[in-house]
Amino acid sequence: MNLKQLSQELGLSQTTVSRALNGYPEVSDATRSRVQLAASRNHYHPSTTAKGLATGKALAIGHVIPLSTKHEMVNPIFGDFIAGAGETYARNGYEMILSIVDDNDENAIYRRLKSRQSVDGVVVHGPTMDDPRIDLLTQIGLPFVVHGRASGVKTPYAWLDVNNRRAFNRATDFLYDLGHRRIGLINGLEVMDFAHRRRAGYLDTLAANGIPSDPALMCSGEMTEEFGYKSTRDMLLLANRPTAIIAASLIMALGVRRAVEETGLVMGRDVSIITHDDALSYLNNGGAVPIFTATRSSVREAGRRLAEMLIADIANPGSNPQNQLLEAELMVGQSTGPALTS
Repeated sequence: MNLKQLSQELGLSQTTVSRALNGYPEVSDATRSRVQLAASRNHYHPSTTAKGLATGKALAIGHVIPLSTKHEMVNPIFGDFIAGAGETYARNGYEMILSIVDDNDENAIYRRLKSRQSVDGVVVHGPTMDDPRIDLLTQIGLPFVVHGRASGVKTPYAWLDVNNRRAFNRATDFLYDLGHRRIGLINGLEVMDFAHRRRAGYLDTLAANGIPSDPALMCSGEMTEEFGYKSTRDMLLLANRPTAIIAASLIMALGVRRAVEETGLVMGRDVSIITHDDALSYLNNGGAVPIFTATRSSVREAGRRLAEMLIADIANPGSNPQNQLLEAELMVGQSTGPALTS
């Protein structure tokens, strides 16, 4: 059914029906309710273009992914985030525009999105310590929310993040309480703000307990199963190998486990493992009893909340930037146990 047919069924003008569906205040509540019921009964949905013309908005949110990080699109963490954000977009009548761009063109695409009014706002993914995108988006006046934080940026901006420093502080504390003193860290790329904070949380606990940090037990790289495997294999070849390892993601932890078992050791007995970000829809961490002890945060819920923040900012231009810091919970699984005494 189209707008003309719906209008004929109701005996109203197309203008009145359109205004009722798009929330114009001059339409009475009784008429609005009657139109909405008829639209629902006939499965009629106004086009996004028409709604945009009526509201002066694109009714779209942009996600810009540089080519160097396009592999993140097949990462279940990114997928869960997008799924959560997409739920909020759909509920509020927004569409999502995903742009894959050359790294050198990223700034230009933001300017084009703004000048063409293609989107009402954008989500900034994977912030670095001094992320230049924040100043650019502030300068051109395109609403945005950052998934994470950029420690070096002093200008106020909207962000949603997990307390990564606290999560890794708690993970290291937990292992220390189990008697572990040789604790390895397999981290994400430390040009990224989240990875920098995670290392800081790990080092905080070591320092608080008088344990000197050992560069041989710390590495950073792409959060892949292969990197987790190779890093763990190298650590386990050390004369004084780690008795516990903290991995930056569940995907990495799978590689850590593979290396441990390939070496003939037993996870949870010979080597304890803690992972982060285990609350994923399509990569479950076991059943009632988790396989891995984990600092858990829902990436899907983060996507929902961040989308709500951005839509609220679009609706209220000039409002103070919102900030949300989510805490991760420590869930004990089968991958950790007391350090073996020699």
